[in-house]
Amino acid sequence: MSRQKKIAVVLSGCGVNDGSEIHEAVMTLLAIDRRGAVCQCFAPDIAQRDVIDHAHGRPQAENRNVLIESARIARGQIRDLAAFDASDFDALVFPGGFGAAKNLCSYAVDGIDCTVLPVVAAAINGMKAAGKPIGALCISPVLLTRVLGAITVTIGNDPGTAADITRLGGRHEECGHGAVVVDRASKVVTAPCYMLNASIGQIADDADALIRAILELC
Repeated sequence: MSRQKKIAVVLSGCGVNDGSEIHEAVMTLLAIDRRGAVCQCFAPDIAQRDVIDHAHGRPQAENRNVLIESARIARGQIRDLAAFDASDFDALVFPGGFGAAKNLCSYAVDGIDCTVLPVVAAAINGMKAAGKPIGALCISPVLLTRVLGAITVTIGNDPGTAADITRLGGRHEECGHGAVVVDRASKVVTAPCYMLNASIGQIADDADALIRAILELC
């Protein structure tokens, strides 16, 4: 009997506007479980770039920690991303949300001149070097492209972000809900999620399609 696959999921806070998109994160965890794999959540132990009042869409004058906020989604079962070891996992997945573009990298502020948090880049490069698959949902494919360069990804059909992916050295393919773009040579799988208008059911479909493809590459 083959062992269960182990998938690491990197969170970036808790809430679409300043952290992980909660629907995408939870549906990813659900898909992992339903497809017979096991999950471990990680997040960097850093301050959030900003804190947003999600009821009114405006900044709040307070400080929050990405690891502590991500632990809300993971029900406390979370590790510091600095402790991530690619040899312990079969795949690595990044849900979306503005936290991926604010806390894991600076794309939300700096565009294609963005920098990537060193522990995030180390995790991505570690999996790449080990020949293991990496998945990204929503805006997170930009993060992967910034680190890996010449990969094929999707963020749905947003022309501005697609152009940035090209400028970062990647290739963009349009994609709708329930489908994924698979770069088999690089073992990268991406799905559009809330980069397109979506219902929570469509987010579940996207997450499941991504995890299915990831497990096929393992």
